[in-house]
Amino acid sequence: MDRSELCTEEEISTLVYGFYDRVRADAMLGPVFNQHISDWDTHLKIMVRFWSSLLIGAGTYNGTPMPKHVALPDLNGNMFKHWLALFHDTTEELPNRALAERAEEYAQRIARSLWYGYQMNNEPNRIPSELGNV
Repeated sequence: MDRSELCTEEEISTLVYGFYDRVRADAMLGPVFNQHISDWDTHLKIMVRFWSSLLIGAGTYNGTPMPKHVALPDLNGNMFKHWLALFHDTTEELPNRALAERAEEYAQRIARSLWYGYQMNNEPNRIPSELGNV
């Protein structure tokens, strides 16, 4: 399947907005996100561009997420695993199963990459742990 045939921009918006509704209401992650995101409307639009670029090759995202994430204080592996669980809950509700599966694959890679980067930046003298081993 060609990436452009995977889904529509509207389906990506549904995924992004649904996921962040869960995050914002979540007891563990909500306070972290709400403390660091002052303009949710802008953040959500950026996230739609990010996921559109990944999923359908839209090329509309231009940014570097790693520096912003490694600068956050007091994150731990369980937070990343919980982020993945909320993402999974969101994709489970999507009628487009091809989109759900592809988004899940990317989410796994993103969480792993950000968790590795976070550890390497904040604990440079320690070997990073896998998300499954936290």
